[in-house]
Amino acid sequence: MAVMRRMTGIIFSDLGQAASFMALDWVQEALRNSLGFGPFPATLNLRPRAKEDAQMWEKIQEEFKGVELPPSSAGFCSARLYRIEIHGPANRPGDTIKGAVLVPDVSGYPKDKIEIVAPVRLKDAFGVHDGDSLTLEFVY
Repeated sequence: MAVMRRMTGIIFSDLGQAASFMALDWVQEALRNSLGFGPFPATLNLRPRAKEDAQMWEKIQEEFKGVELPPSSAGFCSARLYRIEIHGPANRPGDTIKGAVLVPDVSGYPKDKIEIVAPVRLKDAFGVHDGDSLTLEFVY
């Protein structure tokens, strides 16, 4: 029986460090093999919108192991992938895109930072900007 969890996050821009990682050939291949799609070579960052969303994100990580993304060589960290369906903003009901949350296994990684990978640039696909919200649906 599938379990569904939903949370909403607010889009924010970060340092852009994920773009260089996401552009690596082995990362693209590993994500394609794990997720079944070639990801856009950058991530979209969200923070939980409310306390309840932060609690849901913690619960998701406790309940679901996600998919392991091992590093291809020394110098890179492993990560976990959580498959999601991304729901567009309220002004675009019904718009959904499959993707995943990528959680790097690094010490001190912010608990409230949610990095999304998807086959398209999500800001363009949904017409959203920093400060807008998106809803994530996790099904396991």
